[in-house]
Amino acid sequence: MSDPAPAAAPLGDPAEDAGFGIYVHWPFCRAKCPYCDFNSHVRESVDHARWRRALLAELDHYASETEGRTVTSVFFGGGTPSLMAPETVAAVIERIADRWPLANDVEISLEANPTSVEADGFAALRAAGVSRVSLGVQALDDAALAFLGRQHSAREALAAVDVARRHFARWSFDMIYARPGQTVAAWEAELARALAEEPAHLSLYQLTIEEGTVFHGAWRRGELVPPSESRAADLFEATQDMLSAAGRPAYEISNHARPGEECRHNLTYWRYGDYVGVGPGAHGRLSGRGEAAAGKIATRQHRAPEAWLAAVERAGHGTRERRTIGASERLAEMLMMGLRLREGIARAAFRYHVGAEPEAALPAAGLRPLIDGGFLELDARALRATDAGRLRLDALLGRLLT
Repeated sequence: MSDPAPAAAPLGDPAEDAGFGIYVHWPFCRAKCPYCDFNSHVRESVDHARWRRALLAELDHYASETEGRTVTSVFFGGGTPSLMAPETVAAVIERIADRWPLANDVEISLEANPTSVEADGFAALRAAGVSRVSLGVQALDDAALAFLGRQHSAREALAAVDVARRHFARWSFDMIYARPGQTVAAWEAELARALAEEPAHLSLYQLTIEEGTVFHGAWRRGELVPPSESRAADLFEATQDMLSAAGRPAYEISNHARPGEECRHNLTYWRYGDYVGVGPGAHGRLSGRGEAAAGKIATRQHRAPEAWLAAVERAGHGTRERRTIGASERLAEMLMMGLRLREGIARAAFRYHVGAEPEAALPAAGLRPLIDGGFLELDARALRATDAGRLRLDALLGRLLT
C-alpha cells in the first residue's frame, strides 16, 4: 500500500500551529448505546436555561486565565449536542466570541445523531453559528444499526446527510466496523455506499469492547464474539486502501479526509495543543507561552452532570482536578497523540514540550529497532509511525515508553 503525502505539513512552531480549542460537553442522550463508555446520560427532562447559565459561567472562569489566546476551533461533543436548545448553542458561541479573539477561519463543530427529529434542527444550529456538523451514522445497514443500539435507519441516516449537506459547508460522518461476523466484502460495499455521498471527511472506527458497557457484559458471557485480530487487520487494510483510492487518505489512524478538510479541533488534540474543556467530565490542557512554557496543566471537570452543575453554581466552575503534568507524562501524552497522525510529531514539538530532540528524549533501545524494523521514521522534520507502525501502535508505544 502506498503512503500518500501527509494531510498537513508537520508543525513549525508548536505553540501556534497546534491551535487553541474550546471543547463543550453536553452529557445527555435519548438512549445509551451498548458500545458507549462516554460520559453520556439519559434524563427525563433537562432545564436548558439552567444549563446554559452554567456553561457560560464556566467559560468565563477559563477565559480569565487564557486571556489573549486566539480560538481556532470550538467543538460541541457529548452525549448528543444536537439535543441542546439552539439558544444555548448560540449563547455559548457568542460568549466565546466575547471573551476570546476568534481566528478568521475558526471551526465550530457539533456532533449530531442522524434522526429526522435532530436533522430538522440543523437550520437553527447553522443560524446559531455552527459551521461544521459531525453525524453519528455508525452503519449503513439496518441490522447493524439495530445491533449497535442506534435509533435511526440507514435510509434516515442518508436523509440526514442530505440535510447536513444543504446547511453546512463542512460536514462529516462516523462509522463503526469490525463488527461481529462482518466480512471484508460486506464492509467494502458499505464503504462504497458511504463514499457515494461524497463526504470530504469520514471517521471510521473499529468496534472496541469497553469495560462497563452492555457489550462488555455480553462479551464476558460469550454472547458477543468480535472478529479475530487477523480479520480486524484485513478490515483495517481494506479501509485504508479504499479511502486512499477515493482521495481521502488517513491523516490519523481512524480519520480520513480530502487534503484541507481535516477536523481542525481534533488536530489540536493530536498535535498536543492547548484547549479548554467545559461541561461535565470535560478535560483540558493549558500551558504558558513561548520557550519558557515547560509546564502544562491538566484540568478535569466533575463527571456526573448534577455534581458539575452544583459545583458551577457554587463556585463558578466545575473543576474537580487541576494538576501540573511533568516532563515524562508530557512525553507520553505527546507520543500517544502525535503518532496517530500521518504527519507525526515535529522535532520542534519535542523541543517545546520536553526540552530535547527525539533521539535524546526516547530510549535508543526502543527507538532504533523500531526504525530499523520499518515501524517508525525519523528525519530532519519529524518522528512518525509508518503504515505498519500505526497498525501496531499500542505495541509500538509500549516499546518507546518503557
